[in-house]
Amino acid sequence: MENRFKTKWLIFCIIVLTILTLVTGYYAFSLREKYNNMNNNNYTEAFSNLVNYVNSVENYLAKSMISKSPAHSAETLTQVWRDSNLAIVYLSRIPLENDGLSQTSKFLNQVSDYAYSLSRKNIEGEELSDEDFENLNNIYELSVNLENTLNQLSEDIFNGKIDWENLNTNSNGKFAESAYSISVFSNIDENLNNYEGLIYDGAYSDHVNKAEKVGLTGDDIDEKMAENVVKEFVGTEFESIINTSYLENADIPAYNFVLKLQGRDENFNIMISKKGGHVIETSLDREVYEEKITQEEANQIGKSYLESKNFPNMKETYFIKQGNIVTINYAYDDDGIIVYPDLIKVRVALDNGEILGMETTGYLNSHQAREYSENIISIEDARSNLNENLEILSENMAVIPTEWKTEILCYEFKGKVNEKEFLVYINAETGKEEDILVILDTPGGTLTV
Repeated sequence: MENRFKTKWLIFCIIVLTILTLVTGYYAFSLREKYNNMNNNNYTEAFSNLVNYVNSVENYLAKSMISKSPAHSAETLTQVWRDSNLAIVYLSRIPLENDGLSQTSKFLNQVSDYAYSLSRKNIEGEELSDEDFENLNNIYELSVNLENTLNQLSEDIFNGKIDWENLNTNSNGKFAESAYSISVFSNIDENLNNYEGLIYDGAYSDHVNKAEKVGLTGDDIDEKMAENVVKEFVGTEFESIINTSYLENADIPAYNFVLKLQGRDENFNIMISKKGGHVIETSLDREVYEEKITQEEANQIGKSYLESKNFPNMKETYFIKQGNIVTINYAYDDDGIIVYPDLIKVRVALDNGEILGMETTGYLNSHQAREYSENIISIEDARSNLNENLEILSENMAVIPTEWKTEILCYEFKGKVNEKEFLVYINAETGKEEDILVILDTPGGTLTV
């Protein structure tokens, strides 16, 4: 009798354990499926936006090549600048590590900044040169090739011929071995790998990208440590957090996370550097339909935000406004010396002052403790080297970058001649005139040429 009871009890326990195992397994499977579906949806949305913005870049580049009006050309090129930047944002959210996509990122960065430099030229009222149009034609042809390649990939993704799991993890498997994948990524690589870039004075010129990143301090961190950095940065106001990719071939290798915010439809994206666990970029995409706060208020909101995120002593320099969102450039204020290489960009919504994004690449490239020469000329001597027609409005000291990856300590003079404003930089050691910039106050912001 006792043995029969023990047998029944054992059978009962086995049944219960089997049921628990099945339930647990099903629950784990369901969670994995939910996680995979969420990832796939995020990747698909990012890729769709990437394709749309690359298509827009191609269209506006085409328009820029036939425009003769500087005003209309400036508007068209500004749109190229904007859409290239947005394409870069969505490209960074796609978890693919491929030389072709690395070249795509470099290409879009340089298209963005070249379009920006030409738009400033147009805003000044100057027509584009034959060399400018030749450059535009070259990048237009490359953009058409890129657009066709991405459209081909997009069609097969949305038709279900390939999926993100194969794209992301099966680099040596069925997808990688297919003729399709070989043609797609070799097309990107072949079209862009020999692209040498454009010669212009811009934030993404090669000498800046390849400079030693002295602000990127600390030891390498793993994914879990990066996730903790995200949680500390964002706080507790989010429902879920997903590490969508590790960007090994990026200019700064980084972990990319997507957060679902509490009570919000928009996702919050954030990139954390592998070295040191620094925040490289954040973005919160939403439409802003009206402008309620002033530029001065936006400047202070951005500055206070940077202070709260452990970026003290930042000073606003110039800004660009578009779609009721202002992007403000902040430079490091080193006890009265404005250090322009240590740059952070902050996007502020002008309806309620919400921070929609931050980008710290310039700061991570350049920020360090600096020692300045004591063998400098007086401000009076520096002033004597200015054009006598310049009406001085303000003066201070600044550090400016050079194309040789060096920095120069200068006196910065803001002045005016015939109602046109300028910034003149005089070398604080030699008295040499290092640079002159024209200040342009436009409806979209304050620019320098």
